[in-house]
Amino acid sequence: MSSLIDHLRTQVESAQRLLHVLLAQRECIRKQDAEGVLARLTDVQSELAVRERIERERADLLRFAGNRIGVSPEALHLEDLLADIPAHEAGEARSLSAELKGLLSEISQVHQQNKILIRQELSFLEHLIRAVSGTPQGGYSMGGGFASSAPKYATVDARV
Repeated sequence: MSSLIDHLRTQVESAQRLLHVLLAQRECIRKQDAEGVLARLTDVQSELAVRERIERERADLLRFAGNRIGVSPEALHLEDLLADIPAHEAGEARSLSAELKGLLSEISQVHQQNKILIRQELSFLEHLIRAVSGTPQGGYSMGGGFASSAPKYATVDARV
């Protein structure tokens, strides 16, 4: 059963690395460090490749355990795997599983926050480009009609 515990440890370590990278990426986004954001994206992709390998190992582990106890791998639960092992190992496996679930939840939250921050930065950049170029924002005016296509204020007044 130590293979299950080893696998859970590997999963936890990978999830911790991924969370660390996502937190670093968030800081780069906040600092408007485009190169840092891209570098962290490369780190995310590398860790996702590691996680892909780990998921293949997980599938093999579940397939082996399912065959051993006569249950399909999709129907297995952690408790099914812990039925025949010593209590201290079962406790460690439960603890690692709970830690992994918490890390995955935190990873999901940080990833969603990063997506929101990037969208905000892109929206602000689009607004600045429109303001500098005099390109109108599409949509409705405050009075309810269509917004004017002519810029209200010229960035550079070329009339001399």
